[in-house]
Amino acid sequence: MDSHNKISAFRDDSLGNDDTVGLAEKIKKGDLNPQTITQDAIERAQQVNPHLNAIAVEDFDSALERSKESFSGVFQGVPTFIKDTDQVHGLPIYFGSRTLPGDISSKYSKTAKQVLATGLNHLGTSTTPEFGLTGTTESLRFGATRNPWNTGYSTGGSSGGSSALVAAGVIPIAHANDGAGSIRIPASCCGLVGLKASRGRIKDKEVPGYFPANILHDGVVTRTVRDTWAFHTSIEQNNPAKEYPPIGEISETYRSDLRIAVLTENCHGNQSDDVLVEAVHDVAKKCESLGHNIEMISNPFYKKFDSDFWLLWTHLAFFLRYGGGKEFSSNFDASQLEQWPQYLVNHHWKNLHKLPIAFWRLRKFASDYEKLLEGFDILLTPTLGTTPPKIGFFGPEVDGETHWHRINEYLPFTKYQNISGAPAITLPCSTDSEDLPIGIQFASRLGEDRLLLELSKQLEEASTWKSLA
Repeated sequence: MDSHNKISAFRDDSLGNDDTVGLAEKIKKGDLNPQTITQDAIERAQQVNPHLNAIAVEDFDSALERSKESFSGVFQGVPTFIKDTDQVHGLPIYFGSRTLPGDISSKYSKTAKQVLATGLNHLGTSTTPEFGLTGTTESLRFGATRNPWNTGYSTGGSSGGSSALVAAGVIPIAHANDGAGSIRIPASCCGLVGLKASRGRIKDKEVPGYFPANILHDGVVTRTVRDTWAFHTSIEQNNPAKEYPPIGEISETYRSDLRIAVLTENCHGNQSDDVLVEAVHDVAKKCESLGHNIEMISNPFYKKFDSDFWLLWTHLAFFLRYGGGKEFSSNFDASQLEQWPQYLVNHHWKNLHKLPIAFWRLRKFASDYEKLLEGFDILLTPTLGTTPPKIGFFGPEVDGETHWHRINEYLPFTKYQNISGAPAITLPCSTDSEDLPIGIQFASRLGEDRLLLELSKQLEEASTWKSLA
């Protein structure tokens, strides 16, 4: 199981190497049953979680009881985890933070209900950094969640617990959410597929109306494009987003004439790491061989985008510190906040005068983004600005100023779609010199989720992506 710091739960049991769709089909045919799959997933979790530290709260006994019931959703009782940012009936919720005592939830959150309505059966909750505010999954509440590709490295964040469990083979699909890339970042670090769908495809969490955009999106991390597609199709059947073209069923035919813009520099014109640029160019060549049209572009977005976004991020931390935290629990204890959220709140106070103009520019960005993509169907970028960081690089012991500079370099591309609301997907295209996954990101216009999924499926079929199976 443990070779060169790799952690894999894959073995010859009922789960095998199957994805969610494959397992659901076997259950539907009567070749497998939810009880056996649930038991095997629990055994896999017990085998690898001591090495990964990816589970916030276990709910194994209740999951086994639920597995004896019938499941109405498409996924037929396949096991999953819900991220520790959402209420799960009967379980404590922490948001990865010591500020919360772990009050027992009396209901499921709206998002958890939607995820479980697809027919998934949760085994508990997965780890997140404090309030999901950074791009790793390390907290003083739970400790460091480790990357199953190499336990000396971060899973990324903030949906790192879910990503570690899926990549290691404990489960094939898990709940994730995304405020600045938190579905796509850990999917990239762990060699997974992660789609941040168009705003409103899933009934997202709400932010105050004066925010320049609702940057919070929910979804899943998976090992295959068809799992991600099937999940969003199921969500759509239960709660259609009538303002967009339907995602629909999985396609067997693909367009071969897409106009793909390739971008490898941040909004200041600085290039990504060489290994990431090479990975993007390799994917661009693959797309060209499939009949698509490739054009290299310079970063067209305004130079203050990053600083404006991070000002919004400091305001989110401020909102959590002075309002949101108390909504989560009457026993919220702000004195227990870690260094990074405290730094964000302090940075907010110092830069309060810059907020109105930053918010104005960010509100305008959605139309700027759509205008750029009028000439293209797809925007191809690296998912991250660097390769996966080591454990501790963004850890809770790192001072806020250092964290601030590091995360600015780490996340040059994912934030655009949180502000615009447009869809973006990360795919596991390559590995670095440490044999850690490298993700590339496809993005498109608002509502064009199906187009992204079609191209992703086409690329998946034309490629050989490594996994831990």
